[in-house]
Amino acid sequence: MESPSATPSDDKKTTSSALDIESDNNTTFGSRLLKEDNDVFSHNAWDHVEWDQEQEVMAQEKVSTQLEYPVPEEEQEQYYNQPEEYWNKFYQKNENRFFKDRNWLKLEFPELFETSQANAGKQRVFEIGCGAGNTMFPLLQQNENPDLFVYAADYSRTAVDVVKSNPDYNTQRSCAFVWDLASKDIPEEIEENSLDMIVLIFVLSALAPEQWDQAIKNIRRMLKPGGLVMFRDYGRYDLAQLRFKKNRLLKENFYIRGDGTRVYFFTSEEMAGLFDDGFKMEQNAVDRRLIVNRMRKLKMYRVWLQGKFRKVE
Repeated sequence: MESPSATPSDDKKTTSSALDIESDNNTTFGSRLLKEDNDVFSHNAWDHVEWDQEQEVMAQEKVSTQLEYPVPEEEQEQYYNQPEEYWNKFYQKNENRFFKDRNWLKLEFPELFETSQANAGKQRVFEIGCGAGNTMFPLLQQNENPDLFVYAADYSRTAVDVVKSNPDYNTQRSCAFVWDLASKDIPEEIEENSLDMIVLIFVLSALAPEQWDQAIKNIRRMLKPGGLVMFRDYGRYDLAQLRFKKNRLLKENFYIRGDGTRVYFFTSEEMAGLFDDGFKMEQNAVDRRLIVNRMRKLKMYRVWLQGKFRKVE
């Protein structure tokens, strides 16, 4: 469940761009840091760009304006009743253009790719909100572990059909199916306490806030003790949030895009709060990136959140 605009700019990066908000051991080694304002248009992207007070105020003013002009109340119900239908339409329209090799995955989630090593032993990984299989297929393509099995699910039936139609889809190594993370029960394909890793890439933001608790309960049930959940999602005041015009806001920080799909913009504190019961936090990080269009002299501030939480044994 990821919009194309969600994909971070790789720009040939060799190190993680995420800085943990509670760690004193962060390093910016290998990062591209903007030290002189006059250099801003000399590269396509800059890491760890902090906002000044003026930018923060401008962002708050834009969000305040959005709150004054929400989606008309009589139109809101359609976006809550069957949100998967909007994703079905999205994948029908973008079926042949959507798959992207997430080169940044290995930098940000090296633990995921350790499951594919020849001596890793039995490993069970679940990509939730799999879209076109943008995590599953890169993992399996480099797999040397005969005991690795990857599950993939999306609440869009069209997305799952795209995965199954991929020439690399192999039922001996993977299983794709339709399932909603906010369902009242875990999928029949997966046993309780059986998964080593769960991957959530721009997934929680597609759920309504009142669905988060059930989603986390399902995650906790499926992970084995010591299992790891990894997520990456939109941060508060990301460019995508500030670009929304009138009549796109469903509730505070929760919007509908032009294609009808939904998106929420989190704070680090909200993300940590979701996993405060039954999980140990291993990472709660922010990736702040300044993307520039050198030809048009545009500056675009992106904010992504990233986290890793391990189920308490």
